[in-house]
Amino acid sequence: MTFLQNRNVSTFTEKRNMIKSATLGLLFFFLSLFSVRAEQLYVNPQTGNDTNSGIKTQPLKTLLEAARRVNLNKEQTGTVIILSEGIHLLTQTVIFTNDKYTSQNRLVIRAEVMPDDTGWTPQKMPVIVTAVPLEPGVGGKEAKGIQPEVSHVTIEGLRFTGSPDYSYIDGTNLRRSYPVWREGKNLDDLLVAQCLFAGNADVLPLHVGVIANGYGLVIDHCVFFNCKIPVVFWKNDGKTGSRSAMHHSLVYGGYFCGVWTTQGTNGDEFDFHHNIIADTSTIWIREKGSKRRYKASDCIFVSYNKLAGYGSGPLSDSDATSTDFLEMKNVQTAGTVTIEKDQSKRNYLQLAEGSMGSDLKAGLFKENL
Repeated sequence: MTFLQNRNVSTFTEKRNMIKSATLGLLFFFLSLFSVRAEQLYVNPQTGNDTNSGIKTQPLKTLLEAARRVNLNKEQTGTVIILSEGIHLLTQTVIFTNDKYTSQNRLVIRAEVMPDDTGWTPQKMPVIVTAVPLEPGVGGKEAKGIQPEVSHVTIEGLRFTGSPDYSYIDGTNLRRSYPVWREGKNLDDLLVAQCLFAGNADVLPLHVGVIANGYGLVIDHCVFFNCKIPVVFWKNDGKTGSRSAMHHSLVYGGYFCGVWTTQGTNGDEFDFHHNIIADTSTIWIREKGSKRRYKASDCIFVSYNKLAGYGSGPLSDSDATSTDFLEMKNVQTAGTVTIEKDQSKRNYLQLAEGSMGSDLKAGLFKENL
């Protein structure tokens, strides 16, 4: 082969490689665009309309309509529902049933302005009010707010209130409000982060802030103020799933308990650390008959009646139990926690400046501490 022929072959090869490289580059570019593209819906209860497209300039009015659209969309992408500040009134349970999500492409329900964002104030938190008609349940009636019946869900930056219903029915039955509820015992990966659950035993009872069957319930940097029971790690189908956890969270005024675990919550797969539980009846409730062992580290448990107990019914107190199931490491059990009650302060309903426990970083803020 002559030099000219070699040169032509070389030139042809170079051009072919350049074309191939350019084609692959375009392919990767379009694939990257596709991979980051996610369904996004804005909800604004003041300016929105449920006939709008759901983009930022044309928001929906209700979370219920956002859930309806999400449940119908079968595209294999993640979903982000962004709630503006204001009062989001739930008059029906908001159920998510489109089980298409993965750990990378999640269903996210979040505030437009998050606690660590510049300019955030407590007044910017979207307020979720559950005024759902009650349905019969064990021990009375139940009202459920947001119900994610899918895996790989994040709920973050929202404020949940108690129910306007009277709690009492009769000597054995109650009306109960569950702002976040998950039924499926095989579901996995529910992250609730930087949320505030605030109730009042007399006028806005909040029975359980978060109650979830299944696996992988993680409570991260949340505040539970005057909730009867902040969180219940409920039951599962006895198979395998990801770890459950509660960390960097503040529980104050829990008039039944600070945390509730059941037979379905495996102590070896449960992380509990950097939490503050104060001014609370019983710190740790287990389902009757539970033999699980748990560990709590780097926590504060103060101003309580009982450290541990068994739960026994909606209107009953807890039965005190031995605490030998709970291994505590670096847990403080004496002192006083002070809560900021000034609504003009950024840390409203969180630890007051200089309060015991500030070093644990428990509360809504992850970054701007």
